[in-house]
Amino acid sequence: MVPLLVSANFNETEVQMTTSTSISHLSPVRWGILGASRFAQTKSVPGMMKSALVQVVALASRDLSKAQAAATALGIPRAFGSYEALLADPEIEAIYIPLPNHLHIPWALAAVQAGKHVLCEKPLAMTAVDIAPLVAAQANGSCLVAEAFMVRTHPQWQAARKMVQIGRIGTVRAFSCSFSYTNTDPSNIRNKRDIGGGALYDIGCYPINTARFILGREPLRVTATCDRDPQTTVDRLTTGIMDFGDVHATFTVGTQHAPYQRVQILGTQGRIEIEIPFNAPPDRGCRLWVDPGIDVFGTGIEEVSFPVIDQYAQQAESFSRSIRTGAPYENGLADAAANARVLDAMFRSIERGSWETLPAQ
Repeated sequence: MVPLLVSANFNETEVQMTTSTSISHLSPVRWGILGASRFAQTKSVPGMMKSALVQVVALASRDLSKAQAAATALGIPRAFGSYEALLADPEIEAIYIPLPNHLHIPWALAAVQAGKHVLCEKPLAMTAVDIAPLVAAQANGSCLVAEAFMVRTHPQWQAARKMVQIGRIGTVRAFSCSFSYTNTDPSNIRNKRDIGGGALYDIGCYPINTARFILGREPLRVTATCDRDPQTTVDRLTTGIMDFGDVHATFTVGTQHAPYQRVQILGTQGRIEIEIPFNAPPDRGCRLWVDPGIDVFGTGIEEVSFPVIDQYAQQAESFSRSIRTGAPYENGLADAAANARVLDAMFRSIERGSWETLPAQ
């Protein structure tokens, strides 16, 4: 998969896209899937299977019939009725974990202890402290472990970061994000507070991660406020501010209002607007706009378009390539811990009504 930047006016020599090196000489990585969630069956796993460097050989559920049905529907050869049985399979090299949030660390740890590489859905942990045993386990072996922020592998985010780095919009002063959808089902795992439900865990982690990705550093302090659903008590509307000193990053995320998502990166000499920053569709191209800041009417705005790409395929291929070549994978445990520290601080801020300082990194 070699995504190319497409734009009538954009100088492609200015921004060199991160592209896949040849994988024809690499053997596919054999993957196992822990869980048969709707998200895994309809989005992430079908996307993974589009990569020539990914071979999904097994899927497990705690219900064997559910595992068999999901495996059959996806064309996966083997099904297991327990996670332990899949981890014991010596043929499987890497594990993808799309389980509910509170199960991420226990099963990621079990997978590493079984000698498997791990790509785990976000957020990797419900607190930063929870990541420490996983860091220790990884240090004792040779397994690659990463948090599945697929957006970082999408060409539109790679391009936006490169534009910022080369000063295309001057010096960045602000990052803002709106992200929302509607889910009022109290039985849905995203609406169960004790297992990591709520807007901040589910989608607030994205603007936190991407702001850090674009700026290449950590916030100094953060604050947040939320409105909780009276029935489920999860945060259904959360607004956060990350103070990077000379840059402020703000976001509002919600799970009970109109579906929408947009990111603005504001600089001293222009701005970048990303149209569909997080749920980039696998069947249509994406766009961002570069505004030179001539006036408020958008005079001189340039549209940068990207061809169709499945970001789950791109993520799995990038992770598999790192397994095969030993190349570093950018969104590893250190980055996951840093993102978790910001989430921790925002939850403290919500409870205390205060700014929360982050430890120096």
